[in-house]
Amino acid sequence: MDDLVQLADDQAAKAAAGPHGRSAHLVVHDGVLRQTVIALTAGTSLDEHNAPVAASLQVLRGRVSLTIAGRHEELSTGQLQALPPERHGLLAHVDSVVLLTAVTN
Repeated sequence: MDDLVQLADDQAAKAAAGPHGRSAHLVVHDGVLRQTVIALTAGTSLDEHNAPVAASLQVLRGRVSLTIAGRHEELSTGQLQALPPERHGLLAHVDSVVLLTAVTN
């Protein structure tokens, strides 16, 4: 069993030390299911990209903005958001760690 608190700590440290201000670790890869811990330093973003078949984003720590079709939705620690199957991006307002759960085909 993985410890999400420890994974969040590890990825946050890697993001802070890395040149791009982000780090990711694939936690679960089981058939079509993927779960990834993603850390972003304050001001770092993931550019808009295509969405998987189904996905959700849970903020483990920090505060982020999810951009979907020109809308911005702010999420903070403990919040969980289903992602619609359309292009989206992510911006960290403060050092943040999220858990992305995705179903691929």
